[in-house]
Amino acid sequence: MAQVLVYNKERMAKCIPPSMQCHVPVAGCGILGVADASGSVELLRLVGPEKSRPLLEPWCSFSLGEERLALSLDWSTGKRGRVSDQPLKIVSSDSKGQLHLLMLDEAGPRLQPVATWEAHRFEAWIAAFNYWQTEVVYSGGDDGLLKGWDTRTPGSCVFTSSRLAVACSHAMGVCSIQSSLHREHMLATGSYDEHVLLWDTRNMEQPLADAHVQGGVWRLRWHPFHHDLLLAACMHRGFAILDCHDVTEKQEVTVLESHKLPTSLVYGADWSWLVFCSLQPVPPASLPDIDIGDHVCGLKVAGEPLVPSSTQIRG
Repeated sequence: MAQVLVYNKERMAKCIPPSMQCHVPVAGCGILGVADASGSVELLRLVGPEKSRPLLEPWCSFSLGEERLALSLDWSTGKRGRVSDQPLKIVSSDSKGQLHLLMLDEAGPRLQPVATWEAHRFEAWIAAFNYWQTEVVYSGGDDGLLKGWDTRTPGSCVFTSSRLAVACSHAMGVCSIQSSLHREHMLATGSYDEHVLLWDTRNMEQPLADAHVQGGVWRLRWHPFHHDLLLAACMHRGFAILDCHDVTEKQEVTVLESHKLPTSLVYGADWSWLVFCSLQPVPPASLPDIDIGDHVCGLKVAGEPLVPSSTQIRG
């Protein structure tokens, strides 16, 4: 199920923040992380009786500093799960170009600062973990740079990619990054230059593939179990679902599905993990009716449905 977060003009005025669901239960609950306009990272947990509609309640929060916006966050859950004795970490970015590494103390509960460092000259739009090597963090900024960092030595830049230094890199600000959960060295990045680039992290000198989606790419999300599907939130062009299975052989990315929302700007999109984990799903009756839901959910990959037929697009 593709959960599409629509940010229209009315909602934009209310500063709806970026958010990201943790891939695994934390302290027995589903956890949603929110980076908000007050400069804080807030964690909300999903609670409620087993047979009723679950609710989100505040759990803990951490301020990144004064006079800044928290612009993104990502979880260190790793490629498909979590090592039991490994504390969860969060990386967040802010409007002053800084990255913040936080550690979650579940017993508190509280978020504890681990490190903060200058990453970009302007807004650091995005920060994300390498899910296969979680001591590595990537960041993208309004300066047009894509950077890699080793959190064992905070502030230590592993690489920098820009249009001037790398052929076919992003021409404008880098505002979305996600490491693949299924393919170890695959990294996806997006920019408001309207391009999605796919990279092999072993060689960041040139991207593997380039897809023009005709809209600023503000969020990217790999599918939870279909290895080659990538969901992109494309601002004024709505959202797109990309098929990346031919990337390593043919350097090709196919747009399987796209949908434009004429009166909305789409800054965020995500696949719902509730269908694929033990967390209780939202009752179908509570989901709004959207005409394209059955069409998108009818997509098939290698003969299998893209998602269970009982699910639909959530607005």
